[in-house]
Amino acid sequence: MAEAAPGNIVKEGWLQKRGEHIRNWRDRYFILFDNGDLVGFKTQPERNNYRDPLNKFTVRDCQIMAVDKPRPYTFTIRGLQWTTVIERNFSVDTEKEREEWVAAIRYVSSALSAGGPSAAAAGLPESDDRDMAQLGTSFRDPRRITLEKFEFVKVLGKGTFGKVVLSREKGTGKLYAMKILKKNLIIQKDEVAHTITENRVLKKTNHPFLTALRYSFQTADRVCFVMEYANGGELFFHLSRERSFSEERTRFYGAEIVSALGYLHAEGIIYRDLKLENLLLDKDGHIKIADFGLCKVSRRPWGTGVVMYEMACGRLPFYNRDHDVLFSLILSEEVRFPRALSASCRALLAGLLTKEPANRLGAGPDDAHEIMNHPFFASVNWADLVAKKIPPPFKPQVESETDTRYFDSEFTGESVELTPPENDSSLARIQEEQFPQFSYQDICSSAHSALSHHSALADKRQ
Repeated sequence: MAEAAPGNIVKEGWLQKRGEHIRNWRDRYFILFDNGDLVGFKTQPERNNYRDPLNKFTVRDCQIMAVDKPRPYTFTIRGLQWTTVIERNFSVDTEKEREEWVAAIRYVSSALSAGGPSAAAAGLPESDDRDMAQLGTSFRDPRRITLEKFEFVKVLGKGTFGKVVLSREKGTGKLYAMKILKKNLIIQKDEVAHTITENRVLKKTNHPFLTALRYSFQTADRVCFVMEYANGGELFFHLSRERSFSEERTRFYGAEIVSALGYLHAEGIIYRDLKLENLLLDKDGHIKIADFGLCKVSRRPWGTGVVMYEMACGRLPFYNRDHDVLFSLILSEEVRFPRALSASCRALLAGLLTKEPANRLGAGPDDAHEIMNHPFFASVNWADLVAKKIPPPFKPQVESETDTRYFDSEFTGESVELTPPENDSSLARIQEEQFPQFSYQDICSSAHSALSHHSALADKRQ
């Protein structure tokens, strides 16, 4: 059955598209429609028969860059597609062809931004905020939550774009981890899309092993994520001290990770920055996955295999300082396992680290359930796991909420200082436009915290 065009054709023709995982170039016939759809086919489709494209993207709000690496006449498209940041490389044979494609894509993107076809037509859900009513609310008034409503306690970590600060909400007394990022650095490093993606994903998700967002807001020069505080430290911190974990401990953490990733997949969100530094422990020893800036549509359980291999074996499955050599090792070398590993653990890791993505454990139609049903996890009661009825194999030895022994003392010993913003109203206006509808408040959690706090104060007075 033929499928009609989703809109009017703006431009069409042959492009070479670079593969995302196997990085070779493939000929594809692409069609750009005025609703923002950019669809690719192996052969030129018949007119008004656009079923089953091999590639489908949207150019709404995209960034497009003309580059001459890794081959001449290349252009790169980066854009936000619901909770997904995609970046794709295309190549043509002449400068004229490249100019025509770049101009056409910019034309469509600008027309949509100026109020062209609806968000639904361009593949972005119109009900973005409405669907989140059960978890919280998005709002446009940034004055409702401000930095002044928090007391800064300690620096927990620092990164390229800012720092993470242990903060106490003055109205409730509750502790949070506040990620404070500088807008000018985000814009300079072309990371706006990743930052907005993280905000959208955090608004949408609700799972015991994912870090919860309580508020997000922006100031003239910063964006802020107020997150659930997990003071058990990073798995990276613990593994660096212990070299490797027992299979029992690896199984427990692996099960909580798989449970959380399976939930994200069911929500249409694929987490692609899985590493030990982004796996935190709460005060009881349960996993909290953090940092949702890199999410996309892909189902490649490689990251799960890598972190579980690190936990069980105490090292990476492949390593080389030269990235080209490392990439070659990943593609060609077989994974080696310590003799002490059980057969079921070895089989699980081998399945997760299979070279061909389509054959990897967890890449089939049953998704995470393929991993959950593996013999290595036979002893896990998954319902009890999600309900936190299974005691963690390790409980962080924290003495209070403000105990930061599992965080790097290089950071926790710093004074908490935020440099004042530049007094440039035009710059502030531009930066505000880069982060539209950013602010968010988890009303249910906030109301509960406030009531608990006021109740505790009342009890003290009696």
